Amino acid sequence: MAITEERPAAASESARRAMIDSQLRTSGVNEPWVLAAMAGVAREDFVPEAMRSAAYIDRAIPLGDGRFLASPLVHGRMLAEAEPGPEDKALLVGDEKGYLAALLRPLVASLDTIEPSDAASRRSKGPYSLIVIDGAIEHLPPAIASRLADGGRVVTGVVERGVTRLATGRKAAGEVALLPLAEIGIPVLPEFAAPKRWSF
Repeated sequence: MAITEERPAAASESARRAMIDSQLRTSGVNEPWVLAAMAGVAREDFVPEAMRSAAYIDRAIPLGDGRFLASPLVHGRMLAEAEPGPEDKALLVGDEKGYLAALLRPLVASLDTIEPSDAASRRSKGPYSLIVIDGAIEHLPPAIASRLADGGRVVTGVVERGVTRLATGRKAAGEVALLPLAEIGIPVLPEFAAPKRWSF
């Protein structure tokens, strides 16, 4: 009985090692603290039961209700760019009980979370030194930017002409400018669609 119970755990650990060696390291994610964080969190605990065997594939996994768990590479790159530290008061726009929250929480002084559907309106504690948005956005709402402390940083995905890229930004003089980085497949958050403009 004990041997049967141990097999799934061993398979999970093997899949996590393969994720690190074959997906993260080969794509330039080599920060020891990122690899240690991702080695210590079981992705299969954050996907539907039917998808557990595919938890470590190198693409987004549907979670239902139009939501996705981004690929391991996306979260690895987000962590590396965010550089969360023990002095950070952080806000995650995403699932409070999700995979990225589990990765971030031990790395920062405090972590608040807010659902994407509430991000533009719901009040939350702030200001934050770090904001991470778990998905790709077309624009950053003022309600999110206002929660960032001056000098604070934001890591997100951005959508430009249908292409998603990882992006970072820093708040200076009350403004946040996002700098798109590498093109990478990031699940799009429909709540952050750009406002419609009139055209003639």
